Amino acid sequence: MSGVKVALSTASVYPESTATAFEIAARLGYDGVEVMVWTDPVSQDVDALRRLSDYHRMPVLAVHAPCLLITQRVWSTDPWVKLQRARTAAQRLGASTVVVHPPFRWQRNYARDFVRGIWRMADETDVRFAVENMYPWRYRDREMLAYAPDWDVTREDYRHFTVDLSHAATSRTEALEMVARMGDRLAHVHLADGSGSAKDEHLVPGRGSQPCGALLESLAAGGYGGHVVIEVNTRRAMSSAEREGDLAEALSFTRRHLALPSPSRPSVRA
Repeated sequence: MSGVKVALSTASVYPESTATAFEIAARLGYDGVEVMVWTDPVSQDVDALRRLSDYHRMPVLAVHAPCLLITQRVWSTDPWVKLQRARTAAQRLGASTVVVHPPFRWQRNYARDFVRGIWRMADETDVRFAVENMYPWRYRDREMLAYAPDWDVTREDYRHFTVDLSHAATSRTEALEMVARMGDRLAHVHLADGSGSAKDEHLVPGRGSQPCGALLESLAAGGYGGHVVIEVNTRRAMSSAEREGDLAEALSFTRRHLALPSPSRPSVRA
C-alpha cells in the first residue's frame, strides 16, 4: 500500500465554498485539502482556514497561489507579493507546497525574472514552490501562447514541478513523457482527466484519455514523496449528492491505483 496522501482541491467543489470543500473532504475520507486561493474570502483568510482545518481534522497539504485571471487583485496586484503571502499561508497552515502557474505573457517584468525569482524564494523556505504545466489557449484554428517563459515548464530550470494531467490533455502533450522530463523534481500532482479538447476539462480520473492510472502506479512503484491532489470540475453536478459521488469516485480511483504499483512501468521519484 502506497503512503502517498490524497488531497481534495477546494476548487473541485466550485461553485460551492471553500468551507464546503473541507466538509466534503472530511466526510469522504480524503487525507487533506489543497486550498485554491481565489475570490472566496475564506480562501484568503489564514485564520479562517486554520479553524476549518482544526474543526474538520483536515490538514492543509498545499496552497495554490492566486494565479488565475479572476484573482488578479487577490492578495495584491503584485505577483511577487501574492507568492510571498502564499508562502506565509503555507508555513502557518503546515502545508508543504505552494502551487504556482507561470506568468501570463503580458506580465512582462514578472515573466522576465520568474525563473530566477522562484529559485530565490525556494532558497528562503522549506516550502516547495512547484511550478505547474499549463497549455496554449485555442479558439477554433487559432492558438495563443498565453504563458511565459513557457506553458511547458519542463523547458525551464525549476527546482520543483506540479504536473496537471488535464492541462497535459489540453496542450496535447504526452503526460508520461512530460513526467519523465520532470524526473525527481516532480513534487506535486494535480489528478484529473481530459480528452484532448481545446477546453481544460478536469474530468474525473478514468473518464478521459489521460494515463491517470498508469501515472499513479508509477508513482507508487517509485516511492514518490509528494501529494496527489484531486482537482476536478463538478460545476455541472445537478445536486450535492452527484458532486460528492464524483469526488468519491475520484478518490476511489486514485487510492486503487496507488495501491497497485506496476513494476513493468518506469518509476517516478520525487
